[in-house]
Amino acid sequence: MSILVLEKKGLTLLEEILSYPGGKAILGCIQCGTCSGSCPTSYSMDYTPRKLIAMIRANKREEVLNSLGIWNCTSCYTCSVRCPRGIKFTDIMYILKNLAFKQNRREKRNKVAAFYRSFQQVLNRYGRVHEGEMMMRYALTTNPAKLLGFAPMGLKLLTKGRLQVLPHSIKGTGQLQELFKRAQAQ
Repeated sequence: MSILVLEKKGLTLLEEILSYPGGKAILGCIQCGTCSGSCPTSYSMDYTPRKLIAMIRANKREEVLNSLGIWNCTSCYTCSVRCPRGIKFTDIMYILKNLAFKQNRREKRNKVAAFYRSFQQVLNRYGRVHEGEMMMRYALTTNPAKLLGFAPMGLKLLTKGRLQVLPHSIKGTGQLQELFKRAQAQ
């Protein structure tokens, strides 16, 4: 069922999250703040993990899905490990990223979202990461002038044999692309 269909049925953001695997864990949150206190990137978030949970419960869909906080999560799972209720909040962040992505909430200025998208495009194409193409795609979507800044490092990596000029695909990229399509449909 697509997200747009879910929104038409009038589901709250919390109800949408509950419909995803692992989403029900959010109901166990006691708002202790351990997740936010443990998060190594909370200083760079507009809303900390604890605040995001409160906003989800308050159905602040726009603020949550437009938040840079969901994109700044590094998936280190420190919040999950330290949570006294055992909530895997990193999984909740992935749900939020998925919802924001499906609803095209990525801001053009959001460099983290652009990086994820570049990574996914290259992975989808070759089945593995080709750093040169990934950085090219990233720079072209955020700031093309950055390509000049990447050049010295790229040359060093090339001379040391750490960067391939031409990408190599894995066998069965069609199967991988089908897996990505199924994951996006959920």
